[in-house]
Order: sequence, then structure tokens, then C-alpha cells
Amino acid sequence: MQAAEKGGRIEMRRLKKLPKKFPEFKSYEEEAEFWDTHDLSDIIKYGEPVEIKFTNKPKSEDSITIRVQQDLTESMEKIARDKGLSVSTLARKWFIEKLREHAKRPR
Repeated sequence: MQAAEKGGRIEMRRLKKLPKKFPEFKSYEEEAEFWDTHDLSDIIKYGEPVEIKFTNKPKSEDSITIRVQQDLTESMEKIARDKGLSVSTLARKWFIEKLREHAKRPR
């Protein structure tokens, strides 16, 4: 059974069984309608339970906070937008470039 809102009221409707062969859909809307009206429990197979272990990976990135004047922020936002990047990505990219330049300088 599936609840569906119709004309301001909720109706319960029985879902159709899945066909043996899935149809070719002409549009996303047609496919969405199909999945909204068919019962998936016929194809969902329940297997044996498995144990999943999650490990805490060491943090690969750290964050820093910098304060800049509003006009610099606005300039960075414009440049980032023109490049199709977020301000954070642009700042990180520039930061890495400067660190690499500094590392190449003779001491």
C-alpha cells in the first residue's frame, strides 16, 4: 500500500507487482511514475547479515581562519566566480602555489 495525496486528501492505493521485464522509459517522468506505482519488495532479496567495521582515518586536511578586508573578500569572490570555483578552493589553490614558490627559493 502507498499513501498518495489527491485533491487535498490522502488516499491509500495498492502498488502493482513488477513485470518480469522492465519497460524502456521515454522520460524521467514516465520512469518516476513507474517506480511510484510498483512494489519493489518482489526484487529486494534479503541476504545474510554482514559485519561492517568503520575505522577512523586520520584527518588529511586542516582548516585555518584568516581575516581580510571586505574589498579583498569581494575581489576574491569575483575571481572565484569567474574561474568557476568556490572562494575556499581559490584561496587554497593560491595558498599552495605560494608555499611551493617559497619552497623553491634559495636560502
